[in-house]
Parts: sequence; structure tokens; C-alpha cells
Amino acid sequence: MAKVTLQTIADKVGVSRMTVSNAFSRPDQLSATLRARILTAAEELGYAGPDPAARALARGSTGAIGVLLTDSLQYAFTDENATGFLGAVAAALAPTGLALTLLTESAQQRDVIPARDVAVDGALIYSCNPGSEGTAWLLRRKLPVVLVDQTPEPGSASVNIDDYGGAQAGAAHLVELGHRRIAILSVSAVGPFGELADPVPAGISHVTRQRLTGWLVPLTAAGLRPTVLQQPTNATPAAEIAATRRLLDSADPPTAILCFSDAIAANVIRTIQDAGLRVPEDLSVVGFDDSPLAERVRPTLTTVRQDVAAKGRAAVAALIEKIAAIEKAEQAPVAAGTAAIETAAIETATIETAAVLLPTELVVRNSTAPPPGR
Repeated sequence: MAKVTLQTIADKVGVSRMTVSNAFSRPDQLSATLRARILTAAEELGYAGPDPAARALARGSTGAIGVLLTDSLQYAFTDENATGFLGAVAAALAPTGLALTLLTESAQQRDVIPARDVAVDGALIYSCNPGSEGTAWLLRRKLPVVLVDQTPEPGSASVNIDDYGGAQAGAAHLVELGHRRIAILSVSAVGPFGELADPVPAGISHVTRQRLTGWLVPLTAAGLRPTVLQQPTNATPAAEIAATRRLLDSADPPTAILCFSDAIAANVIRTIQDAGLRVPEDLSVVGFDDSPLAERVRPTLTTVRQDVAAKGRAAVAALIEKIAAIEKAEQAPVAAGTAAIETAAIETATIETAAVLLPTELVVRNSTAPPPGR
């Protein structure tokens, strides 16, 4: 069967090819009756519509934004924080008509690099590793981007939560309960791994650095030196269980453990209970994120709440505003004079450097109590 084109439809209706094109892309240029005739003919001929790539080229936009993930796509659908964030992003995009495209760092074939090759109008760079190749490609393409859970960079918009303040609150809670032997289970994309001599090593991600630094503030003020165990970000539950057992079997085991996430905290609690100990009577555990898991685990988890839905909404709002400002700056007509062009450029620069910091909150539940003997 011959391919149906705009010209095929034009010949059937008896109009020009441009008229048929306008029926799909510029309906305001046609009467309702003529447009209905064209669309009916298109349906009868089995025409699916203009080629998306060609329409994107003509418009100068794709109608989609990307979200760059360091981890595999499986992470986006299994981690409760990631699913909450992406759900909020999708909800915020719905009224705009923009589609959501997930971009991964890795590719099965090196000649296909999603951050380099997939067409998008802008991107959210979400919790990516330092030195991320995907981030470098998106920036090299000069796309509008918003950094999420990343170190704020000059000239770039960013959305973060107050990891530092939240970690401080979690550690201060344990100090106030009277704990003196406290351990930290953290994660990083880069080593060293295992027990850290330097509790805040170089090269770690923004979120890890902020949480480690925040935990240390009240502990150091109380004269405490915590044991810090760091694992890879992709560590398995078995590795988290092994790390917890290492703490429990040490010569001077902790009475409380601060965990990088609720998911880690849940495995820590299970390991403590499997060892015949009780939470919080023998050991207290504090998580981070306040994901739905925090209320499912038993005992319910004391943790630091972050609003992932607000983070998703803020990230989309910043990106949409940035895309619009860049389009305005590019379209500022020379005829309007240099003042209009300069105003558009100032607005663009202001958005590019906007840094949103969302609050965190300590939520005290049943996994923390004073240490044994108090």
C-alpha cells in the first residue's frame, strides 16, 4: 500500500498541501467545516498525522522534557522516593501538554547515548553522580536544565532539600536522648567504602556530603566521634545487612544508628531483630526521607521528612520558566531595540541562577528511645 502523505489528502479533498498541513498544525487558519472535511479524509485514508520528528523540526521544539537518572530505569520504578518524585513531575507536566522522557547514564551500545541523542526541550538532572557523563552531554547541548539533588552551580537553576538541616535534627535527637555510641550508615557512588577514617571524604555527591556534614555537627558538639560506614549507592540489601552485623559484632557496638535512607534503616532494623535484639530498647534507628516505608516498618521509623512531591513540582516550575525565558530572549525582536533584548537576557539569567531549598522535618516515631540503662 502506498504511503499516505499530506499531498494524498490534498488531492482527495481538492485543496493545497499547505491547507492540509494547516488543518493539523494551524487549525485557526481554516474554517471549522473545511478542517472537518480534511480530518475526515485523513481518517478514511488511514493517515496517522504529521511525522513527529518533522513537526518538532518545524516548531523548533520536541514537546518533551527529559529526566536524567544515574541509576538504571528499574530504580525509577522501584525506589519509593524516585517514584514519588517522578509522579509529581508527571502531574506537574500534565497541564502543559509536555511529555516526560527518562534518560539513563548508560547505554547498551556506546553509539547511543540518551543524554546526547534523545531529543528533548530541556531536562531535570536528578541526583546524578559527580562527574556524570550524561550531565556533561546535556550541558554541552546547551539545553535548559535544572539540577535536582545536586550541588548548585553558577548559572544553573537548582532544587534541593535541606539535607544538612535534616541530618542535624536527626543526630541532635539521638544526643538529646542520651546516646553516646552512635554509628552512621551512608552511601556514595565513589569510594572509599567500608569504615571511613575521614567521615566526609572528597568526591562524594552533594546529598551525601550535606547529610554527613549535618550529622557530624551535633555529634562533634557533644564530644562524640561516630563510626561511619560507607557503601556504594547500588549496594544490595545483603550488603546493608552485613554492614549492620559488623557494627553489632564490634568491640564497642553502637546504641543508635543514623541511616542514609529509610530503605537502609528498614534493613538495619530487620538485622537487629534477627540478632535477637530489640528496637528501640537495645538500639535506636533513624532513617531519612519519610517514604511510605517509614510507617510500614515495625517499629515505625523515626526519620527526616522531605517533601518529594513539592520537589517535583518546584523542579518542573523552574524548568518551564527557564524554557519560556530562553524562548523569549531568543525571540526578542531587534526592532524592539536593545532595551527589550537586555530585559529578556536579565530575566533568563535570574532564572538560571535560582536556587530553591525546600525544608525538612524530623518525624519522631517508635524506633528511637534513650539508650539501655537510662
